[in-house]
Amino acid sequence: MVIKLLRQNRWVALLLGALLVSLSLISLLGMQTTEGEQLDAAPVLAKTALAAEGIPDPAGNKSKIISNGEPVNILSSIVYQPWNMKGDEKLSFPNIERGTTATGNPNSQSKAKTAKAPKAKTAEDKTGNKKGTHVAKSQAESLKPPTTLFFTRTKTLTQDQKDQATWTYDLSAEELLLLQKIVMAEAEGEPYEGKVAVANVVLNRLRSANFPDTITEVIYQKHQFSPVANGRLKRVKPNEETIKSVNAALHGHKAVQDDTYFFLSLKLAQDLTVHHSRTFVKKIGNHSFYK
Repeated sequence: MVIKLLRQNRWVALLLGALLVSLSLISLLGMQTTEGEQLDAAPVLAKTALAAEGIPDPAGNKSKIISNGEPVNILSSIVYQPWNMKGDEKLSFPNIERGTTATGNPNSQSKAKTAKAPKAKTAEDKTGNKKGTHVAKSQAESLKPPTTLFFTRTKTLTQDQKDQATWTYDLSAEELLLLQKIVMAEAEGEPYEGKVAVANVVLNRLRSANFPDTITEVIYQKHQFSPVANGRLKRVKPNEETIKSVNAALHGHKAVQDDTYFFLSLKLAQDLTVHHSRTFVKKIGNHSFYK
């Protein structure tokens, strides 16, 4: 009767066979291995379970079977079974690599987070110039004063733009010192950009057809620069910041536009004709600039 039943239900025979094989393997392994080697039976049991349920494993993966339509990690399920532990023994897992995050699943791979570099922002300073212009300004400060200045009819050029020049101007050491002194005399207490702007005004006048043709004549033109009239121009000695600001202006750094020709302090000026007759451009420190 039992033989007839087994012939009619072959899967029962397969299941019983698998159980017998499993029990035999467990007994055999239990006798031949030490206590610390019992976990090695898991892949063998996984393979046995696969064979018992008749599921092919073409990828050669011995750790997965299908249960209720879902993949199950047979190794993970076996290592947690009571027969792997004695008393209060707990399974130990390798330390997680430093710099990674643990997910709580001993079979999942942890990945270190890669911080993204913050995007560079292009900000503008109070003068409306891009910060990139400050790099050019710093480079200009570190360079020697140019011996030749380059202009077009409407603007002062940098040394790199000399191919665009329609006329040039040879700068002597005496005029360089004179330019530094007028900037010092006019803007000693002003911020750096204010000093650059005063130098810009002198160079803008040099370029313009409405003003004298040399730096000396521009600075000594009557009723233009008060330090010339009161004698302060002769007394001052240019400081480091003034020298740098003039150097930057000579190399093309502009704190004011190319058509800016006038400036004054509204607090100190006695004659406000420029303020009432000219177009206001901007204010830097105590100086208001006009075109």
